[in-house]
Amino acid sequence: MLDCLGYNLLNKIIYIMGVSGCGKTTVGTLLSGKTGYPFFDGDQFHPSDNIEKMASGIPLSDDDRLPWLKNIREFAEKKAYGNSIIIACSALKQTYRDILSNIPSAKCHFILLHGTEALLRERLQKRVGHFMQANLLTSQLNILEIPTDAMLIDIALAPSKIVAQIIDKLPITLSMQEFGLIGLGVMGKNLSRNFANKGFHLSLYNRYVKNKEEKVAEKFIAEYPELKSAKGFEDLSEFVESLSLPRKIMLMVNAGEATDDLINQLIPLLDKGDVLIDGGNAYYNDTDRRLAHLNNLGIHFIGTGVSGGEEGALKGPSIMPGGSVQGYLLVQPFLEKIAATNSKGVNCCKYIGEGGAGHFVKMVHNGIEYAEMQLLAELLQYLKLNGGFTYDLIALLLKPFLHTDKSSYLLEITIQILQKKSKGQYLVDQILDNAGNKGTGSWTSIEASKFGIPIPTLTAALYARFMSSMWEERKRVADKMPTNIHKQPIDINTVMEAYQLCRIINHHQGFHLISTVSKQNGWNINLSELAEVWTAGCIIRSKLMEDLKEFMAQSNNLLLHPLIIQQCNSSIDSLKELLSEALISELPMDCFSASAQYLFSLKQSESGASLIQAQRDFFGAHTYQLKNDPHGPFYHTNWHEA
Repeated sequence: MLDCLGYNLLNKIIYIMGVSGCGKTTVGTLLSGKTGYPFFDGDQFHPSDNIEKMASGIPLSDDDRLPWLKNIREFAEKKAYGNSIIIACSALKQTYRDILSNIPSAKCHFILLHGTEALLRERLQKRVGHFMQANLLTSQLNILEIPTDAMLIDIALAPSKIVAQIIDKLPITLSMQEFGLIGLGVMGKNLSRNFANKGFHLSLYNRYVKNKEEKVAEKFIAEYPELKSAKGFEDLSEFVESLSLPRKIMLMVNAGEATDDLINQLIPLLDKGDVLIDGGNAYYNDTDRRLAHLNNLGIHFIGTGVSGGEEGALKGPSIMPGGSVQGYLLVQPFLEKIAATNSKGVNCCKYIGEGGAGHFVKMVHNGIEYAEMQLLAELLQYLKLNGGFTYDLIALLLKPFLHTDKSSYLLEITIQILQKKSKGQYLVDQILDNAGNKGTGSWTSIEASKFGIPIPTLTAALYARFMSSMWEERKRVADKMPTNIHKQPIDINTVMEAYQLCRIINHHQGFHLISTVSKQNGWNINLSELAEVWTAGCIIRSKLMEDLKEFMAQSNNLLLHPLIIQQCNSSIDSLKELLSEALISELPMDCFSASAQYLFSLKQSESGASLIQAQRDFFGAHTYQLKNDPHGPFYHTNWHEA
């Protein structure tokens, strides 16, 4: 690919040359930081005999330098295949530079850092721990042949000014942006502003749809001053070319086919070593598939869960990256910079695990979120219908719990929602009671079923949303079968104890699912660290999550932690009281009921499954094992015999 000046954008080798002490490594490192081109020090390619000679103060001959120069050329040719690089190398003679530049697949640029002998000697005398002796400077200056086709820069300038000159003289580097983002929906836009506010130079792409989506990126950039260094595109090829190598591109598009289509469009434009980050709510098995495909092409793929909604994306979300470890290391500084920081100053972005681990935990996060929201909805209905409380009173009763172990982001916004009015009426009463879902809740229940892990609280929340979508049918049935509400005095502390117990059970189910699938897939997910990622920025952040970080460090089974056992035992009566009163009023308490039944089941050392297994053996000869030998042989009984 060529830019408008005819330079090769992809295969460029910049040699920072000059005698020892001119600052090649310092300038090369700074230039790498500005352009994104990897930097390599040519000294590392010297044979050991050369290093011993220079350390002893013996100048190198042309014969000594020849294998060194060939080593650099071979390395540069390999590295510059589809990648621009920077190499520090003295390259004192034209014959040396001829060897170094004999790479047909790349465009080579030489930049000579020159200065007075006095300044060079002063620098060398101050240098510590380098094998190059100061007394060799004269021999280097004697053989230095000033190139006619190189850029010459005085080392008396500050390194930052030297780098600025290089960038100015090689204008193709001016267009190199640090990070790219595709998809300027609500989340994509707010993440872009977040990156820009942290000082990153962005390339932003949004598709072109005539009369519908035109110049979306350019208009967006013009709207926000923090995006002044960003560049907008609606041509995918130009977008890719604008990014420094290795490219780092975040995809914020719809999950599924749209993501696959976009990746297929990007593949011919990318180079080995580039990184794609899928920040959407992708199905984790899709992430596994994409990862394997891109890995075969030498492209890193990161499946990243991002939680926090519109506000979190702008101010700092919780970020859950998984996939290529090498790829993550390249984008880690970017993701950590935009992530939330919790109350203890801990960054809420951590590498989760290989494969689809990042998207899997985000999926379960959303399942937990569904249940947290449903518990609050059921709590509201109970207080409103059984207690006869107004929304203002409910908000007043709930507000003190924001300063207790029951505090959460969702409780906080619920209190705000209950007090919001429109046209003199509570807005929440004007909103159609039809709760939407985007798929992650369903995936969570499906995956739990596949792995045989019961998550009834999370699944009840999903089914409650499905039931809410039947609002027309519910109205017809309600007209024919009226409900008799049994109003009675309510103790808010008892209700909140039951609520907190159900929240604990909800979180236990989610973490149990993650733990089980992690072990089976070899992800080795650290549950304590994951809980910490969810302590800020995300929708399910709460005081409970902060406690879970500590609990999970001691045991992966939350319900067996001594403090949780104590809380379950002390709160179970509150939960039974709430459910019995709701039952009398025929009030659906899906998640409260599912949590109670889950806990009741766990507390039974023996269940009714013995009969089920006997029935299976009766009609299907499925066999059974015995209680006194649970890991022993399987038996079959002829149930028809007397």
